[in-house]
Amino acid sequence: MSVTAPAGFEAAGVAVGLKSSGEPDVAMVVNRGPLKVGAAVFTSNRAKANPIMWSEQVIQDGVVEAIILNSGGANCFTGSFGFQTTHQTAEKVATELGVSAGDVLVCSTGLIGTGDELFRSRVLEGVSQSAASLSVDGGVQASEAIMTTDSKAKRSVVTRDGWSIGGMAKGAGMLAPGLATMLVVITTDAVLDASQADAHLRDATRVSFDRLDSDGCMSTNDQVTLMVSGASGITPSASEFGSALAEVCLELSRQLQGDAEGASHDITIEVVNAASEQDAVEVGRSVARNNLFKAAIFGNDANWGRVLAAIGTTDAAFDPYDVDVWMNGVRVCTAGGPDRPREDVDLTPRATHLVIDLKEGSSTATILTNDLTHDYVHENSAYSS
Repeated sequence: MSVTAPAGFEAAGVAVGLKSSGEPDVAMVVNRGPLKVGAAVFTSNRAKANPIMWSEQVIQDGVVEAIILNSGGANCFTGSFGFQTTHQTAEKVATELGVSAGDVLVCSTGLIGTGDELFRSRVLEGVSQSAASLSVDGGVQASEAIMTTDSKAKRSVVTRDGWSIGGMAKGAGMLAPGLATMLVVITTDAVLDASQADAHLRDATRVSFDRLDSDGCMSTNDQVTLMVSGASGITPSASEFGSALAEVCLELSRQLQGDAEGASHDITIEVVNAASEQDAVEVGRSVARNNLFKAAIFGNDANWGRVLAAIGTTDAAFDPYDVDVWMNGVRVCTAGGPDRPREDVDLTPRATHLVIDLKEGSSTATILTNDLTHDYVHENSAYSS
């Protein structure tokens, strides 16, 4: 059920011709309350799509009645026409639902730099159709409607004693941190105020979506939204809610990692015994963005030298000649030198686990990435983005 698993939410996904495939391409999620609380984090890319600029203003008061999402056009770098399209989309949602346009978030995904009257008319038609199709069972359809190059929908639900959190996500390329890394909608029927929702969302994205670094490319349209209905009437403890929200975000991150364009390996980079969490993240990300390392994993080559070369470019505290490296449970490097032969490492499974021990402290961080494949290059040369 995804975003409609928590009480107080309805959703829909409809097809209006934005995708040449004829698949669903407009989704709507509506919060029926009693609370209408919202929080969101956005791409830190300075090149922002029109829906991002709109939603950044909407979220300021912490009130969100609905979110409308289209797949099939990013509405980015489309000038005043694009912003007018976003405004008209929110106004249309407001009219259909009897709410304020200033409480409607707008999201788009697809090709950058494209948009015309046909695009606008189809999006507005999608608003009407999705409003008419809203259902407490519509979460699955909504999750399918936001897909672009995704091969499958991403959904997650966590249930606690009397309350729950549901989420949906899209993303298969341009996955790199910037507070968010894709389009994500998360709902909960727990009771939270706007400041609590914002704090919990930022904490959860910091250790999940912000650590998914599949291809080092940051999108112009990234947005993660949390909507709170309070329909359960239950106020969980901060630790209980925070843990559940992080679980949903991590599960969606893993699903996004597993569907990354062209990937044949899902690589978990665990950095341990760092002097600080910041150091651990910097080291993990340096490896995740190293094309030589990623190409080696694609070739099933346990080339740990590329790991040390990558982390040597960082400002993190460590002695390069005191670092240990494990690949899929085999220590291939100890104290900056060879340990067991590379041939002892089996890299044929899709799941790849890299552990880097910096021996500088007690902090740790995990970064999720993928290998660099022929298919990734082919897909992104054939698909304009």
